[in-house]
Amino acid sequence: MRIVVTRNVPEAAVELLRGAGQVHVCERDQALDPAELREVVAGADGLVTMLGDQVDGAVADAAGSQLKVVANVAVGYDNLDVPALAARGVTVTNTPGVLTDATADLAFALLLMATRRLGEAERLIRSGEPWFFHLGFMLGTGLQGKTLGIIGLGEIGQAVARRARAFGMRIAYSGRRRVAADVESELDARYLTRDELLREADVLSLHCPLTEQTRHLIDAAALATMKPSAVLVNTSRGPVVDEAALAEALRAGRIAAAGLDVFEQEPAVHPGLLELENAVLIPHLGSATVETRTAMAELAARNVVGVLTGNGPVTPVEA
Repeated sequence: MRIVVTRNVPEAAVELLRGAGQVHVCERDQALDPAELREVVAGADGLVTMLGDQVDGAVADAAGSQLKVVANVAVGYDNLDVPALAARGVTVTNTPGVLTDATADLAFALLLMATRRLGEAERLIRSGEPWFFHLGFMLGTGLQGKTLGIIGLGEIGQAVARRARAFGMRIAYSGRRRVAADVESELDARYLTRDELLREADVLSLHCPLTEQTRHLIDAAALATMKPSAVLVNTSRGPVVDEAALAEALRAGRIAAAGLDVFEQEPAVHPGLLELENAVLIPHLGSATVETRTAMAELAARNVVGVLTGNGPVTPVEA
């Protein structure tokens, strides 16, 4: 069996993969372009991919008819053409669960940075400009009694809600369907329509997958519906937010601040956002802990080994 890993991964994951075949790791940290990807996958029985790898039918055909599994090192899999892969008999897997807490921690860090102006404050210190304490100096907003609105109350959204409850926030959410009654009860969470949530949320945190329905879910109209004092946090996928519309809304004061971990055209960021003090911008660090990234790679490896040895995937994606 030939197993191709499109970028560097922790050695523990490579060792797992060696239990199923010969492993070729593309020892680089940047995504392969489409032509490079098609070249490197030739003859692969298994493929371990990252978010930046666009894997469609053409890539599967370049690998050959023996390709059995594509294991994405991520929860989301919008970079994979799942129907095209399934049509070719290829199993697709992802890595849910293992990054829940790390991503929730990061989302809440962005929430705190945006509401308390921490990025702006650190830049002030580093600039060397003089400053002095007074009662009106760099005022942010508190969280106690405020409403955290969550779009997508899945595992990560629930983990963020638990953190928010510890800070005295109220929880409201929207999504394709209501969550189980016991989850609503635990979080004391209210289910609202999307427009109701936009109007009510003091902080809006996005935890939905990227689909055709959620692309630019937060657009100019949605931003205009939000409170002028509201804060937007996005740790889901960049294209869920219309960055140009967000930059304009932040510049014009139509919302107060935003904290973004993901961007529409990563690694590029809309230049309008880069100019704004009320935009907290970090480079896709949601799962960036040693423990979490290792667990993600190991889970992807177990998926590949499971399929190639006939034991089946651990966390398959439904076609």
